[in-house]
Amino acid sequence: MLGNRFTAAIPSSDNPFEMLLGLFKEVIVHTSGDLEEAIEWLKQLDEHYQITSNDYTFDDFIQDLKDKGYIKDDTTGKGHLGLTSKAEGAIRKAAMDQLFGTLKKGKNGNHNTQRMGGKGDSSGDYRSYQFGDTLDKVAMTESLKNGLISGGIDEFRLTPRDLVVEQQQQTASLATVLMIDISHSMILYGEDRITPAKMVAMALAEWITTKYPKDTLDIIVYGNDSWPIKIKDLPYLQVGPYHTNFVAGLELAMGLLKRRKSSNKQIFNITDGKPSCLIEPDGNYYKNSFGLDPYITGKCLEMAAKTKKAHIPVNTFMIAKDAYLQHFIRSFSEINGGNAYYTGLNKLGELIFNDYLQQKNKRP
Repeated sequence: MLGNRFTAAIPSSDNPFEMLLGLFKEVIVHTSGDLEEAIEWLKQLDEHYQITSNDYTFDDFIQDLKDKGYIKDDTTGKGHLGLTSKAEGAIRKAAMDQLFGTLKKGKNGNHNTQRMGGKGDSSGDYRSYQFGDTLDKVAMTESLKNGLISGGIDEFRLTPRDLVVEQQQQTASLATVLMIDISHSMILYGEDRITPAKMVAMALAEWITTKYPKDTLDIIVYGNDSWPIKIKDLPYLQVGPYHTNFVAGLELAMGLLKRRKSSNKQIFNITDGKPSCLIEPDGNYYKNSFGLDPYITGKCLEMAAKTKKAHIPVNTFMIAKDAYLQHFIRSFSEINGGNAYYTGLNKLGELIFNDYLQQKNKRP
């Protein structure tokens, strides 16, 4: 008897290497790139879940990581192992797949503006043919349909009035600076907040570079001071015994954006703490970890006004629930005109992704 036979779904079993590789790409972020510690974690997971066997041992997995170009021996000759650029790229892609896995694949391009015409992505809208439009811009199917409606099949004629051209949305590039708070509070209170921040940063970096190659992304970290880091350094990022110098981060972010040619610019800030540090004109640090210092917050609000004057919105993703800190961020955002989000760690990536997509680019 012909036909299809349906049965209960039979789950496919991943091979041990793929299963361990997936765990490896996630664990290495938690260990801030410490490969030896990550391997110890993986050994414990392997023993608990019995991923490997006599046919494929854990030593076979380590050898495969070497053979496939994910790890390499340290050149110092001390027997240590290190990550390769291939591994760093795989970690970023894994972060992107985890956070943005539901995205539909699209063509490389940029963000749609409200202005029509010129080169860009198809909009699905049409306008009448105008003198100067090239023939390759004519939407032939729609134009022929107009001719049939006008004259019918028996007296079909295609006149200039029937010709239509498909509207195309112009595209514009977007320059973004992502600020990450690496003050000590990012690992205090029994909660690891830096690892989700790193995951989001890696996912955002991979997503922008693959989907929007004309956009730019600079990543900076800030504690007592602020400095830029490279995308490849994200897995190794760690917090330090730092206070939170919000002003230094914003000053560096504005300096980086001034060098970018894009007319559309924005700053993302991931933080869980309060501003507690400034660098005085004489180079000394002014610090106060108790409550919200009016002197420090005043300088922060001045920066909110400066970034607004420069037409740079600052979108803050606050991963703390203290009411007085949320009030400060709300005041900052009201002055700057950017957005403020008060979110848990599990929603951080989704919010940043949505905010990135929703940016309305201004006319170049």
